[in-house]
Amino acid sequence: MDLDLRKVRYFTAVAELLHFGRAAERLHIAQPVLSRQIRALEKDLGAELFVRDSHGVTLTDAGRQLLEDARLLLAAADGTRRRVGQAARGRRRLVVGFRAGVVVTEALRAFTAVHPDVEVRALRVEWDDQEQLILDGTVDIAYVRLPVREEGIELRPLYGEPRVAMLSDRHRLAGKQEISLSDLDGETWLRYHDPRPGDLPLRTIEEKFECVAAGSGITMVPRSAAEQYSRPDIVYVPVVDAEPDRVLLAWAAGRRSALAAAFAEAAAAAGAPGTG
Repeated sequence: MDLDLRKVRYFTAVAELLHFGRAAERLHIAQPVLSRQIRALEKDLGAELFVRDSHGVTLTDAGRQLLEDARLLLAAADGTRRRVGQAARGRRRLVVGFRAGVVVTEALRAFTAVHPDVEVRALRVEWDDQEQLILDGTVDIAYVRLPVREEGIELRPLYGEPRVAMLSDRHRLAGKQEISLSDLDGETWLRYHDPRPGDLPLRTIEEKFECVAAGSGITMVPRSAAEQYSRPDIVYVPVVDAEPDRVLLAWAAGRRSALAAAFAEAAAAAGAPGTG
């Protein structure tokens, strides 16, 4: 039996909220209807997806597996719908995602010189949505930085670049020409990947500015980001033994269009900014 995407969307809402009532509100349907659809999906799959008891709702092993797969499946369906709609309107468009600090100008110019009839747009992505925007078709191809969740995504390494410490201008190391990781022992690091319970994850470099300037902690950023973003109360100091930041091209697995493939070649030829 074919998998019903509507039921999968209903399941995903319940799995994310672990509450049938709130999921029904999010989906704008009645709770009994939602419950029937989930039971029908369990029957279709031949597996129990939720444990429902007096303590609440929890996912079974089968439910956890479906949630992992469902996000990719629904993102792919959304992307397909978006691309078909664009094709029906006769539009040829390429949306290129990029992370802060990554300069895409040379690759965009090289691509548009060969494809002047294609509408090209650059869209900034962040560390916590770079994969989702690729999978759901919001961007066709993107410059991403490690770490990357690779499920459903193909990657092509482009280049590496040094990282620098972002410090308040009042920091004890602010006047150094360069430092090593050992110089940063005991510092409070701002957490934006895998925040601890209760932490508000930092998404953008602008948010990092505010926290660093306020003395809440320090972080490291790619050198290109430091070159593009500056303010008087922030200093950048090279960290000589830090692992380099890695920039890669990414697109949805099995779904790279001819236009995206052509852009990938232009990006590879351009290489790192300033080296083309």
